[in-house]
Amino acid sequence: MRLPGTRYQEHGWEQVRKLLGHCSLQAFRQLDLRPSPEPAQRLLLLDQYVDATAAALRNGDRLARAEAAGNSYGDTVQELAMSLLFELRVQPAFWHGLLEAVPADWQDAMLRKKVNDMYAGLRDKVDADHYVVATGRDCSPNKIYTYRMLDTAYHEIAGLFAAWQQHLAQVGAILGRSITAMPIEARQMKSIAGCKAEWVIRWSATLEQFQGSPGPLHTRSKRFASLKNSADKIAAMLAEIGDYEELSANMDRSDDWYSDAGEAALWMEDYWRVISASEQQGEQAGVADQFLPPPEQEALAEPEDDLPDWPPLTEAQLQAEQTVAGGLSLPPNYLEVARTT
Repeated sequence: MRLPGTRYQEHGWEQVRKLLGHCSLQAFRQLDLRPSPEPAQRLLLLDQYVDATAAALRNGDRLARAEAAGNSYGDTVQELAMSLLFELRVQPAFWHGLLEAVPADWQDAMLRKKVNDMYAGLRDKVDADHYVVATGRDCSPNKIYTYRMLDTAYHEIAGLFAAWQQHLAQVGAILGRSITAMPIEARQMKSIAGCKAEWVIRWSATLEQFQGSPGPLHTRSKRFASLKNSADKIAAMLAEIGDYEELSANMDRSDDWYSDAGEAALWMEDYWRVISASEQQGEQAGVADQFLPPPEQEALAEPEDDLPDWPPLTEAQLQAEQTVAGGLSLPPNYLEVARTT
């Protein structure tokens, strides 16, 4: 999922999370995690944790996981992990929460889960803050979570539509009609912008029947309670995700303006190459040019008239010439002018 200003909401997050968890365990083995009530001691421990984890991240920079793409903006998994790690110093409340949740006799699996929870909360806080800066609109970590839920819902609905033959009853419940052939919606929904809000609401309602657990809009949790009967709000959020994904996808492509810019750059490169070659040739011929007379002197040295002197024609020759000119329908004095040019 792409949203303005966000960096951690795409496919690479799972690898970022795993890399941070792996490196955090290495760092924690060097630290004393016994909780201290003193804020200064907790902040000192935070500095030690950040330094140790950053060193572990740098040591693993050649791992395939670290070098993999973390999002569609060009950030690697390692770069995203490193930047989110340093955000802990700006948002220390997440670190304090981790220390309070970790017992003295911690185990790797339990600690790793706590670390995952810490970074998941930090990720949404960072992306929410950057969304506000990018758009000027209010946004909270919970709203980022809601955007991600709707994006997940769209992908699951698209998967059901694609496999409609295996999910006739559920697809029919989502569309609100019986399905006997491939639904046209399966071909028309090309992106999240084409997903309808009522489909999301019905999809959530079908999950308990077809998958055994309530959908996100139909649990007892109040996280998404305001969306259950708010099709307009859901539609607006789906459209926003779709619009930005289309815009950012256009920027990824080599469109006409980008191609023109590339051609212009190549033209300029050729231009300067020709100029450089011309200058080099001029430098090489500079010595010889010193011995050539200037153009003005050359012009003065030329004879004023290098035309041959034709002897005058006799009267009989002139008469014969006129006879030829008349037979050829030439203009008067044509042959005479031709002789003098």
